[in-house]
Amino acid sequence: MSAASRRDSLPAKPRAFLPSTIATLYAITRELSYISCPLIVSQKLHWTSPTLGRMSMIAAELVLVVVLCFYKLNPRDQWQWEDIGYRTGFVASAQLPLIVLLSGKRNIIGWLTGTSYERLNWLHRWVSRILFLTVTIHMAFWFVNWARYDYIKVKLTTDQITQRGFAAWCILLWIFLSSLLPFRRWNYEFFVVQHIVTFVGFLAAVYLHLPKEVKVWVWLPIGFYVFDRVLRALATLLLNIPLLNRRTRGSGIMCSRATFQPLSQGTTRITVKNPAMHWRPGQHVFLTCHALAPLQAHPFTIASIPEDGKLEFLVKSKSGGTKRFFRQAEKSQSLPIAAGESYRLHTRSVIVEGPYGRIRPLRQFDSVFLIAGSSGATFTVPLMRDIVSCWVKNAHHRIDSVNHPAFVFQGAATRYIRFIWAIRSREQYDWFKPQLEMVVDDVRQLKSEGWQLEIAMSIYVTCEEVAGAENSRPGGQKPLGLSHGEMEEMTVAQNFRRHAEKEKDDVTSFDSVPSISQSQADAIPGCLPNGSCCCRRTIEDEGAALSLQEQCCCNCELTRIETVKETLLCTQGSNQNTETSYQISSDHTDVKLSSSREIAMLFGRPQPHTLIRQTLEQALGESAVVVCGPQGLVDEVRQSVVALSDERAVHKGTGAQGIYFHAESFGY
Repeated sequence: MSAASRRDSLPAKPRAFLPSTIATLYAITRELSYISCPLIVSQKLHWTSPTLGRMSMIAAELVLVVVLCFYKLNPRDQWQWEDIGYRTGFVASAQLPLIVLLSGKRNIIGWLTGTSYERLNWLHRWVSRILFLTVTIHMAFWFVNWARYDYIKVKLTTDQITQRGFAAWCILLWIFLSSLLPFRRWNYEFFVVQHIVTFVGFLAAVYLHLPKEVKVWVWLPIGFYVFDRVLRALATLLLNIPLLNRRTRGSGIMCSRATFQPLSQGTTRITVKNPAMHWRPGQHVFLTCHALAPLQAHPFTIASIPEDGKLEFLVKSKSGGTKRFFRQAEKSQSLPIAAGESYRLHTRSVIVEGPYGRIRPLRQFDSVFLIAGSSGATFTVPLMRDIVSCWVKNAHHRIDSVNHPAFVFQGAATRYIRFIWAIRSREQYDWFKPQLEMVVDDVRQLKSEGWQLEIAMSIYVTCEEVAGAENSRPGGQKPLGLSHGEMEEMTVAQNFRRHAEKEKDDVTSFDSVPSISQSQADAIPGCLPNGSCCCRRTIEDEGAALSLQEQCCCNCELTRIETVKETLLCTQGSNQNTETSYQISSDHTDVKLSSSREIAMLFGRPQPHTLIRQTLEQALGESAVVVCGPQGLVDEVRQSVVALSDERAVHKGTGAQGIYFHAESFGY
């Protein structure tokens, strides 16, 4: 960024020996830390190991604990088993403060390392598992020592210290099992409640089990937990109470009020106007609405940027609080504000806590590659808009000279942005249509003024499930997601679908399209020569896919008759030289795609490896790759970054610049 402020011609590329050497070392370290190993058992059962960087940290922690437990002690010597039992107990109790520190939203470790709490959560889980291993070793050596005298049953039935220790181990065993991914996915809200309750019980049992001189290892985690809660409570009060915050104008008890708007795919747009907080793109907050979901705080990514003057969230309807948000949105849509009616009657008071989350500023990279799946665009779109907003703000500082080319801004070193968004339905494009087209207009204006900037956007429509089949799935079973992973999609509520079906005849008429019977429609194959649907393929070459010969005209979301009608319409329209990509009516709503040539609409799955390679080949400095989506997509992009980094041979003195990788995945 300092090079960009000096108007260096290549601000994202270090050229002096020392900065270049440091950048190369960082690139090598990043490449090694991103490596992961996919383990494929079957087509439906596959698992990806933690990255090499994470495994190295876990291994280092495990080695440290084992050394502390057995240093200068011989496990084969039965007369030292009691000493090992004492040693492992003390080592286990000393791990408690670290576990609580890693779990806090506002913790010292995150502040010292510049890392947000959610990126430390995996370490919290693994340190806890190492604690369980240490406690198990502690108990095992005592039991083996007692077994020589057939004394285990006597100790468990008569000795209170043993009883409390065994109770602590049983509670810790339950915490370990209930923290595994299947349990967390089953019911996350229940998991959080029982996790806190059982950990309190574990601390109580440990406190009663430990001797007096080491009880401090129990008081320390309690103090860290209370400190985190008090700090969060004070920050939340200062942010939400009008009397404590001078920037607020609220007249009620809470200064933040939210509106709820229903969108396609069971999504709710929640908007908080004039927020009393500052945030950066890529951050998230915890949103609480006691009127709709009492005593629940949900983390939502902020889908807007500070220049918008509002907080905006896109929330997928699943169960519990998010489902109630969508019902409130439907209710608000059916009750428009009458003349003179109070705005407060159509909003709900909300409590905002945050913001949380940190990402390295993307403005310092020459080229930025952003890829998202479904609602992951709430993370990538604000990041892209932030860079473009910086371009617009600093455009008037232009200096025309040989040493200061027209792609160097005072506040950003970025000159190229590649944006990829994979969506299941074309109607999802409307979620960010105004923002994306505004970005295109801003860049077009800058280029007309002589700025050498470039931005390319591609929307991939995968049409993963036929809408009718998805809605008729028994028991609310989720449809299969992308090959990248599960997309966490939900369908629109029944009354919203009925409303759309009632209005669909008024949206678009299929004039000059011959009537086709259902049997005739079923007999017609897909749009590809092999009879398959083009939206289910993986696109290797965008240029070929966008050509007239490769133009896809099918719509897997519609019924078979509507698909054939649309194919005929698209075929007729493909012979016309127009700028509009598509304008189609579905059974949900009117889908009008972008009229801008800069936003490409493709039917199929993206190929991250090819797309990232194209971005890196034109880069003049360090590049950033950011992904947000299901775990499968994150793993594929990470593996592509590792392969391309090795292919470019950053560590072999080729002069190629490093790749910074940042991932945000769906999950708990």
